[in-house]
Amino acid sequence: MRARYSGFVTRNLDYVERTLAPEIRQDFNRPEAERTAEQVEWLGLDVLSASETGETGTVEFQFRFRRDGQEFGQHELAKFRRENGKWLYVSGKVGPKPPPRQVEKIGRNDPCPCGSGKKFKKCCGA
Repeated sequence: MRARYSGFVTRNLDYVERTLAPEIRQDFNRPEAERTAEQVEWLGLDVLSASETGETGTVEFQFRFRRDGQEFGQHELAKFRRENGKWLYVSGKVGPKPPPRQVEKIGRNDPCPCGSGKKFKKCCGA
């Protein structure tokens, strides 16, 4: 992901295009990417997490940029695939949301989860 970001920053759009998976390469809008590269001042990339399973990987990242004097940012969860030893960008989800928190409801008369052996209402629930 850092290499693709650097490709945008240095306006090496040939590299950016080469690192797209073949099935999405035809969707690359070169004129729009060139226009964006000319209009944007890149301010930084933060890789939040990365994982790899065999020949696939995911990278969660955010980047910041300035356009027309205003600062913007984008948060993305990207999927990659390794082909012939090279990582290719497959897809991305902008603004990913974490899974909803699961909260376990404890009844007043249930055993206290702290392990005291008391009822919840007589222990931590008091």
